[in-house]
Amino acid sequence: MSGIIGSKINIRGSGRIAKLGTDGQVFTSAGAGVAANYEDVAGGISWQAVETGSTMTAVAGEGYWVNTTSNACTITLPASASVGDTIIFADYARNWGTNGIVIDSNGLNYQSDDDTFTVEYGTDGMALSITYMDATQGWVPTFDAAVADVPLGGNNNGIFGYGYAPPSNVSMSNIVSDAGVVATDVTGVGSARSALSACEYGGDKGIFGYGTTGSLTAVTNLVSSSGVIATDVTGVGTARRGSAACSYGTDKGIFGFAYQPSTAVTNLVTNVGVVGTDVTGVGTARGFVAACEYGTDKGIFGYGGVAGPTYYATTNLVTNVGVVGTDVTGVGTVRQSVGACGYGSDKGIFGFGNSVTVLAMTNLISNTGVQGSDVSGVGTARNSPGACQYGKDKGIFGYGGGAPAAVSMTNLVSNAGVVASDVTGVGTARSDSAACSYN
Repeated sequence: MSGIIGSKINIRGSGRIAKLGTDGQVFTSAGAGVAANYEDVAGGISWQAVETGSTMTAVAGEGYWVNTTSNACTITLPASASVGDTIIFADYARNWGTNGIVIDSNGLNYQSDDDTFTVEYGTDGMALSITYMDATQGWVPTFDAAVADVPLGGNNNGIFGYGYAPPSNVSMSNIVSDAGVVATDVTGVGSARSALSACEYGGDKGIFGYGTTGSLTAVTNLVSSSGVIATDVTGVGTARRGSAACSYGTDKGIFGFAYQPSTAVTNLVTNVGVVGTDVTGVGTARGFVAACEYGTDKGIFGYGGVAGPTYYATTNLVTNVGVVGTDVTGVGTVRQSVGACGYGSDKGIFGFGNSVTVLAMTNLISNTGVQGSDVSGVGTARNSPGACQYGKDKGIFGYGGGAPAAVSMTNLVSNAGVVASDVTGVGTARSDSAACSYN
């Protein structure tokens, strides 16, 4: 037997399947229904330090946070057990979907199967409790559930960084507080550049990437959970400007599309901030797109343009495993150089941009990724603003150009998606900056 086990247990062997059914209802392989919940299961368990190794040996009565960020983990159960012995395992970094755990029952049965059978678990955010029943059934899962998402809302703080402040590119940044207040300039770190993009990763950190220094670049800069921007990391993938980025899967990110060169190529970002090589593009190649999250674990790229000019309202959805979908017919005014961010914990908003002239209208994205029609603009019409979440469930558009000069004003977005009027700008006026949130 070999099976990847998700949020429902599927132990296959000897022609039968045993499953954990509705939340809190446990069915053993013997068919008996037992009411259970996590609080009941966890009582009396002694929790241990985080396990990061590729192997570990479990002890009855203990709970283990298993961190598989760097590797999968094979867990050896005790060689002997008494009825009622219980052990709990929990996904420390929400990464079991990438690197799972394997249970070695060490000579005892596991849900009535002997230890020649392979038992694997591979769902992000999972908690698993097993209890020893008897020699026939052996160890039996009594609790198996995956937390569907991280706590509602996003991160508390945001950061705007980089951009073009005529006549040159810059690298300074501006922190956004959990109340949406923008701070004064922080001295720049890394290559001064513009037309870059940024997104979150790891649940509480961010990354700036790509853009132009005068020459196209793929360099990235990580943002810590306290809002500190790190020095340049050597670029991976196609150097480009006018790309977009958003998070997906609750703790990973994706860069995609570009204006120069015109492409739809994407690059995934792991939950530790490592940028992957180019993934063949899906959808219309275009640049100066925008991207944001929706539905708590998915993303969307939207709008954009190509030289000519030709403008689009097309969107492309991103699944919770980072797969970009084909073109979805656009809704609203075709335009490029749009900003986008999440709001309300599971929805998104596209705003501003240009289509011959600079614009201020917005388009809401539902928690199922449906793009709404134009909403009359509020605030100064402009293109190329940055945008990010703040205060967990609100958003902010900031900076931008073409109004007619670069600006520094901001516009707050409520947790219901309502854009507020201009707030006097703080920091260096600039366009083509990027923004992301952090905790």
